[in-house]
Amino acid sequence: MENGSLDYWLHECVDESSVLQWETRLKIARGAAKGLAFLHKVCEPHIVHRDVKSSNILLDEDFKAHLADFGLSRLLRPYDTHVTTDLVGTLGYIPPEYSRGDVYSFGVVLLELLTSRRPVEVCKGKNCRDLVSWVFQMKFEKRESEVIASSIWNKDKEKELLEMLEIACRCLDHDPRRRHSIDEVVSCLDGIGM
Repeated sequence: MENGSLDYWLHECVDESSVLQWETRLKIARGAAKGLAFLHKVCEPHIVHRDVKSSNILLDEDFKAHLADFGLSRLLRPYDTHVTTDLVGTLGYIPPEYSRGDVYSFGVVLLELLTSRRPVEVCKGKNCRDLVSWVFQMKFEKRESEVIASSIWNKDKEKELLEMLEIACRCLDHDPRRRHSIDEVVSCLDGIGM
């Protein structure tokens, strides 16, 4: 893909003039969510990706999102009696209980889009924590706006930014039964700014 991976643009690109603006980030989130919805609901048999992360979201010349790397994917056939619970994926994106894993992992990607932080920071000391725990702690402290990357923070867009944060947190709910389905995620993302 012409623009490489989302991971590159969020974490590797050092050129300040090349920072992804909010509108582009929202477009990428919507496109990736629709791709996941296609895998989960439209194609037959349905597919669970099992490794949704920013480095597996590729961007074309127009920054349209494309899901990549299906090496860990599983087909969900109607006659399957169970789905493997083998722990696969990438640290920081794997849900605590592995159920509805793609939605959880996509929630982490949404947090990356909002914060420009990696899911797991490589650092030393007890102040180092994973992105999900940090965001939920900030939310608990009513400091949601402080998690938004300064490069995209805009008071005029605060409502949209916080709407996406709420969608991400619903994807990351500790109780998988309360998590959004991928269809709900698509609908909510499409509703941002409307």
